[in-house]
Amino acid sequence: MTTLLLIRHATNDYVKTGRLAGWTPEVHLNEEGQQQARALGERLKSAPLNALYASPLERTMETAQAIQQHHPHLTIRAHEGIGEVRYGDWEGMKISTLARRKMWQVVQEYPSRAYFPNGETMRGVQHRIVNALEELVAEHPNEMVAVVFHADLIKMAVAHYLGVHLDNFQRIVISPASITTLQLGHSRPYILSVNDVAHLIELERQPTQAKQEQKA
Repeated sequence: MTTLLLIRHATNDYVKTGRLAGWTPEVHLNEEGQQQARALGERLKSAPLNALYASPLERTMETAQAIQQHHPHLTIRAHEGIGEVRYGDWEGMKISTLARRKMWQVVQEYPSRAYFPNGETMRGVQHRIVNALEELVAEHPNEMVAVVFHADLIKMAVAHYLGVHLDNFQRIVISPASITTLQLGHSRPYILSVNDVAHLIELERQPTQAKQEQKA
C-alpha cells in the first residue's frame, strides 16, 4: 500500500487580515509558522519518504522545505492538483463582507451546492484533490509520500476516504503543520491518523513556561 502523509502548511499572518487568501501570492510563514515547520521536519526526519509534493504557493513550499532539509535526496515537486481552492472573485476579499452574502451560508451549511463566482465549485475541488491523490498513489506504489497542502482540501480528502458526505467535511479539524496519514492500495482505504500535532506540543508549552519563569 502507498502511505500518504497529508500535511497542512504552517501558520502565516494573512489570516489576521480577515481576508480570504486562496492563491494570493507572497503569503509566507510567520515566525510561529517557521517554528512549526522546523518541528514538523524534525518529526519526519526518520520517516522513509520516497517523494515530497507541495502546493505551488509560498506557505506550502516553505513548509515542505523544512521537511526537505532532513531528506536532501528529495526534490520538492510543485503540484497544481493539490493547490488551494480557486475562489475567483472572492479571493482577497474581507470575510466579514463575504459573510453577508447568501452564497457564504451555502458554503458553510451546504458546501456540495456551493460555488465561487469565476472560481471553482466545492464539489469540483473535492473531485480534483481526490484525483490528484489517486494519481500520486499510482505513481508511487508501496511508497511513503509527503504531500503538503491546505486545510479544506485535506478535510475533503479525509471525508471522501471515510465515506463522509461533503456537506459534513467541516466537522473534521486539520491544524497548521498537522499530519494526517492515509494508506491506499487496491482495496479499501485506511485512515491511520487525523490531525496529528504531537510534534507541536513542546512549542505550545513554551509560552506557558516563559510566563511561569517571569513570575518566579
